[in-house]
Amino acid sequence: MATTIQIEDNITVGTLAERLKLPVTRLIGELMKNGILATINERLDFDTAQIIVGELGLDVELVQKTEELTVVPKERQKRTGDHLSPRPPVVAVMGHVDHGKTTLLDAIRGAHVAQGEAGGITQHISAYQVSRGDRLITFLDTPGHEAFAAIREHSALLTDIVIIVVAADDGVKPQTIEAIRYARKAGVRIIVAINKMDKEGANPNLVKQQLAEQDLLVEDWGGDIVALPVSAKAHQGIDELLDMILLVSDVEELQADATVSAQGLIIEAHIEQGRGPVAHALIEEGTLKAGDFVVSGATYAKIRNLESTSGQVLKTAGPSTPVVISGFKTLPEFGEAFRVVANEKLARSQAEKTSISQHAGTARSDMSGSELLRIMSRSDTLQELPIIVKADVQGSLTSVADSLKSADTDEVAVRIVESGVGAINDNDIYMAHSSGAIVYGFGTTIPSNIKRIASRDKVSVRLYNVIYELIDDVRTELGHLLAPEVIEKVLGVLEVKAVFKTTKSEVICGGEVLEGKLTVPALARIDRGKEMIAEAKVTQLKRASNDAKEIATGELCGISLSTDSRVELQEGDKISVFTRETRARSL
Repeated sequence: MATTIQIEDNITVGTLAERLKLPVTRLIGELMKNGILATINERLDFDTAQIIVGELGLDVELVQKTEELTVVPKERQKRTGDHLSPRPPVVAVMGHVDHGKTTLLDAIRGAHVAQGEAGGITQHISAYQVSRGDRLITFLDTPGHEAFAAIREHSALLTDIVIIVVAADDGVKPQTIEAIRYARKAGVRIIVAINKMDKEGANPNLVKQQLAEQDLLVEDWGGDIVALPVSAKAHQGIDELLDMILLVSDVEELQADATVSAQGLIIEAHIEQGRGPVAHALIEEGTLKAGDFVVSGATYAKIRNLESTSGQVLKTAGPSTPVVISGFKTLPEFGEAFRVVANEKLARSQAEKTSISQHAGTARSDMSGSELLRIMSRSDTLQELPIIVKADVQGSLTSVADSLKSADTDEVAVRIVESGVGAINDNDIYMAHSSGAIVYGFGTTIPSNIKRIASRDKVSVRLYNVIYELIDDVRTELGHLLAPEVIEKVLGVLEVKAVFKTTKSEVICGGEVLEGKLTVPALARIDRGKEMIAEAKVTQLKRASNDAKEIATGELCGISLSTDSRVELQEGDKISVFTRETRARSL
């Protein structure tokens, strides 16, 4: 009976060896055999640990130790202190693609962003701050396409209130359900905006019923979820929605300390010509000022320019304010926290410390158990598509990379040779030329001089502004790498009655067509009982002494077969005549 051992996810190699009562050198050796270079302090996820234990042949069953996670909603985490003051609510607008999230925000702030979105869908997180009376509300617009799942989850974690937009004529859809899940995971309040009420076929009651199936019971059905009918296009219900957001924020008593050093999160980052790395950030606490030194992960900045997301120059910005920061030494990571420090020396020191830690972490394998299992079970015929990906912002780069990983199969896989943010440059072309990679640009550009280099080196560069078009292109390329599908069609079956001639490369025999019809030219499979003894080519058919192109069921005929080696036919053998063709496959 197998011994059961409980282990944590991300257990160190040393701890796993101790639990298994093995020399750590043996465990490290087994990891190396499977392509993982690990030291005693490196961490393994549960799936990888399970696979390695199986490879060791131990009579051990690993069980993952689980911890109950209690999510405390942000709005219920009441703050206390002398310097606390009310802050604007941060509201994420989420929902299924094309249900009108960005159009709703357009109506709220009087802008026209949706008209300019590539493919009619939001491709990035966007942040805006609008006023209602003498109060401010911060909005986050999130992408609706399934490829942007990571961005949507991140947005839910940033917010106090999530507005789930559901089209009244379309109902609850996959991304709607996903947005509900993210909001619950983040522990934030949910308001449902039933949009497109102006359209024919609008059915708010059906939407409420579908929400109830997701355990979201609206107020007029006896629940506690606020659901408001709106029409972003007709500008109906907008004021009521804003008032409800402010009412919910009042009930939750949202507060922050504006007197402490500022801190918050990077919600987007990109390279801007003439300005270098530029980050969009959301301040969660404190007041940010132009000239402050901020640290974010492995990079830092002296804030050269502090602006609102609408381009207005700011001297200071307080809690819940989305800002644009320039002055970073390198591009900060999407989703990374930032904080203000006292001086440049401290900023540089903390960034360098994080950078060293990150580089040390890359020495271990980040390969998940499922990836390791797939690699171990693959045949040597795996075909890889090398690509280089450049995107306009960090969040989009993450989404593209994650989406491309999901396109992998046991036969073909995407190999990202290099990725980065910004315009396609000469290094990208040189690397693509040496590795045989295709260069994909998402929301970015290629200068004319780089385009000439790509043309000279015969490097394929493909630019996209819509993520699903890029993914479809990669899937098409992967399909070209798949082994073609072989299709066989049986035409007829002959039973051998007599053998007239047998040589090393030819057999001539006679028989009766039992089913179908025989044709020439064609392929033939010779069976004796349940065993196939040879394959051949049909070179000639004879009806009596005359050549024939085809022989029908029930007729007697002679047949000549071309063979690669001598085949001794016997009376009673069956000859199946068939055609074989190959057809390209697609993912």
